[in-house]
Amino acid sequence: MKVWTFFATVLLTATTAFGAGPGSVLGLWKTEGGDPQLELFRCGEKICGKIVWLMVPNYIDSKDGPVGKTKVDRKNPDPALRNRPILGLQVMKGLTAKGDKRWENGTCYDPETGKSYKCKMRLASPDRLELRGYIGISLFGRNFVLTR
Repeated sequence: MKVWTFFATVLLTATTAFGAGPGSVLGLWKTEGGDPQLELFRCGEKICGKIVWLMVPNYIDSKDGPVGKTKVDRKNPDPALRNRPILGLQVMKGLTAKGDKRWENGTCYDPETGKSYKCKMRLASPDRLELRGYIGISLFGRNFVLTR
């Protein structure tokens, strides 16, 4: 459950405007648990997201990493990327507007597991963003809610 909560958090952010365009989701979003928080931003014609806040940005348990050190992307399948800080890490990319308040064909990354997923999202209200991360087809996935 913790992994999915983090995955959901890693996936989105938005602004206060409510509309069908990409600008309607730009800005800061928080997960149901409130940690981490994401910022959604434009990357060309698409929407991307990065982690901009963590409740606990440093390791506090030696089983997870060196106590007091900044959390890093240590489970990344690419060893060259395992020292990237989690804070500031881009975890969503390539979401394309697909009609009224919907974005699809994106990729979301979960640094807790080192796995990437296909993702899509829908702006349910100005303050509620519904994200779906999945493998293969959308039927095999999970929903997450982000709020402003």
